[in-house]
Amino acid sequence: MLLVSMISYIDRNTLALLAPTILHDTHLSAEQYGFIISAFSVAYMVGNPVWGRILDRIGVRAGMGAAVSLWTLASASHAFAAGFRTFAAARFVLGFGEGATFPGGLRTVIQTLPPEHRARGTAVAYSGGSLGAVITPVIVTPIAAAWGWRGAFWFTGAVGVIWLLLWAMIGKRGDLAREKAARAAAAASPDASPNWADPCTWAFIAAYALGSFPTGYVLYGTSLYLNAALHKSQLQIGGVLWIPPLGWEVGYFFWGWVTDRFARAGASAPALRRQFLLLMWLSLPLALVPRVASFPLAMVMLFFAMFIAAGFIIGSIAYATSRFSENHGGLIAGLGAGSWSAVVGLVMPGIGRLFDLQMYSVAFTIAALIPIAGYFAWKELDRRSPYGRGTDSPEVAVPNAIKSAG
Repeated sequence: MLLVSMISYIDRNTLALLAPTILHDTHLSAEQYGFIISAFSVAYMVGNPVWGRILDRIGVRAGMGAAVSLWTLASASHAFAAGFRTFAAARFVLGFGEGATFPGGLRTVIQTLPPEHRARGTAVAYSGGSLGAVITPVIVTPIAAAWGWRGAFWFTGAVGVIWLLLWAMIGKRGDLAREKAARAAAAASPDASPNWADPCTWAFIAAYALGSFPTGYVLYGTSLYLNAALHKSQLQIGGVLWIPPLGWEVGYFFWGWVTDRFARAGASAPALRRQFLLLMWLSLPLALVPRVASFPLAMVMLFFAMFIAAGFIIGSIAYATSRFSENHGGLIAGLGAGSWSAVVGLVMPGIGRLFDLQMYSVAFTIAALIPIAGYFAWKELDRRSPYGRGTDSPEVAVPNAIKSAG
């Protein structure tokens, strides 16, 4: 699962990395680029809950094989794109296929790990995404320099084929085949499922989608900002663009440990509230990036922004899995990543327009304020939930009481 999330981010970040060159060669504007990102985001938004349902029903092995096959073809098809429509179509199919990435990761975590280790397990499975963002500039930049940006997309397709061959062997493992047993165990607990009438569902969506928005902003906007505002070349951008997602990678493991250790994998509501409040305040420095004259310091601040956003992802997943049944792990992950994609899809065209107008301070301020909105929305919605005023989630407390009695 770490490898497949890594590959998915290599696929999606190749376009972001090479955006200055691609926009120059194809005569696309930053605003059109924003709409291309939106095409991916809309499909990703739809694909996440769809694949979550599929994986919850048919299992990880067959579902992930189908999803990765689809997005591998879509990734390679970018090599044939020549304008706005063809890029948007390729990104749309890629986004739908990659919607299986995090539902597959969380589904595997739930099947194979006990509750007290799941935040860290989620960090491992999800961290492939940040790792992919880290290594994409290192690997793709020399490939693009040697064979052009079209050659880079042939490379991303080849990587997907290699994973499929590996999955054909690993998918037969016994711990992945324990799906029926996992379902039987989950069926013994109350079948609380995410639904649109439940404030907890919307609280989870607010914390995940709005709190972690800076990850999408930094991933998709940094290369354009460095090129247009700081006048960095494509090679210079490729040399530093691994720095911000490294903060994301470190953040996954740090906040996974914090959430397991202090918030009891999301079951301790007071600890989780304090954690989200801290993350909200630490999201604000992102607004100051355009005011920083030092290029190295700007990169450090982007690193920090991704580090903090990872805490919202891990914390919100822990919040949801402690309140809803294990039967719906794929759907939970799908709703989280899908809602994040929806926010990115809605906001990025406007961000692209602000970049075209060279209004970078406004764009960065908006990106820094969105997590604040996410925190207050989560806090209010969680307060309205059936156990928002309590100390712990009943879905966790009841099974623990049964274990103690046994």
